[in-house]
Amino acid sequence: MKFTRKTLGIPYGIFLLLFVVAPLFVILYYAFTNGSGQFTLKNLTGFFTDPNTLGTLLYSFCLAFATTVVCLFISYPVAYLLANSSLKNKSVLVMIFVMPMWINFTLRITALKEILTLIEGNLAFHPFINSIIGMTYDFLPFMILPLYTTISKLDKNLLEAAADLGADGFRAFLRVTLPLSMPGIVSGVSMVFLPAMTNYVVLDMLYNSTYIMGSLIGSYFSAYDWHNGSMIALVLLVIICLFTLLTGSSEEENARGGVLL
Repeated sequence: MKFTRKTLGIPYGIFLLLFVVAPLFVILYYAFTNGSGQFTLKNLTGFFTDPNTLGTLLYSFCLAFATTVVCLFISYPVAYLLANSSLKNKSVLVMIFVMPMWINFTLRITALKEILTLIEGNLAFHPFINSIIGMTYDFLPFMILPLYTTISKLDKNLLEAAADLGADGFRAFLRVTLPLSMPGIVSGVSMVFLPAMTNYVVLDMLYNSTYIMGSLIGSYFSAYDWHNGSMIALVLLVIICLFTLLTGSSEEENARGGVLL
């Protein structure tokens, strides 16, 4: 057998087949079958007719959207200042923002829980706000890094050209910097919005009794209702794939400079 570079991909291909493709087929099987193993669409129709499931989906979407917006409004100024800073040790500042990712997730959320308890007294009074704070604290580095990378690579000659054409700093930012930084925004939104829809650990640790999609799926599997749980997981997977395709095509267009033109 002749050794080629494609041979190096065989272990990864086997891994994908065993731990990605095969579990997807298992989910498909349980999603479209009943307890007797017969084909049915009841699980699919039940997803769109069950008020509990639709309410959980709406709550998850609102929570993920709010978390993404807060992360974006915090991260963009930070990434912009870091990218345009004249400091020699900018990498050290970036590392400071990334360092929380190196600490155990449970320890970070537990520490945040103690701080919020000290401020609020009872975390049950503001479950939605506490969930946004916890999600933002967890996913903020995932928004800062792609924004910083994109903004730091922008061609400064474009800003000089905008200034020569009479644009002030604010107008140059709106017409040049912001459109060209859209790939970083899209990447950051994808890395925050999608996990925030399913990350129920933060809610559980902050004493939020409200379900999101991840906890709803877990509750079905805990009750050995693999069929409805698999259908919810499958629908959520389709939503995530559609979102990824839309943001991926948008990012590709922005990378070619379509927004600036």
